[in-house]
Amino acid sequence: MNDDKTQIVEIGEANFYSEVLQSKRPVLVVFLAPWSRPCQILRPVLDEVVTACAGSVKVAWVNADDNLNLSMWYGIQSIPTLLYFVDARPRARVVGTASKEAILSLFKPFTETP
Repeated sequence: MNDDKTQIVEIGEANFYSEVLQSKRPVLVVFLAPWSRPCQILRPVLDEVVTACAGSVKVAWVNADDNLNLSMWYGIQSIPTLLYFVDARPRARVVGTASKEAILSLFKPFTETP
């Protein structure tokens, strides 16, 4: 099954609004660059996050080099940078590589019911 619930989707300035800001689900957006070694290290971790989230969180990546306006708008100064969007607003940020557990812990404050 290869739909957007089970894979990492590439997004850019043209579809950021529809894919992230209009998404009904929370979205983890990863700003990266293909040439960056830390970004390459993070990729298998993101695959694990997609599997662990089982469709409850959309995972998307943005090539920071090709989408400079988005990078500037969200204050991306280092890659990789992960932004967790809930209801069209960035709610959490991680700069640099992170473990699956650290990334999943970002979601907890927004998924646990009181």
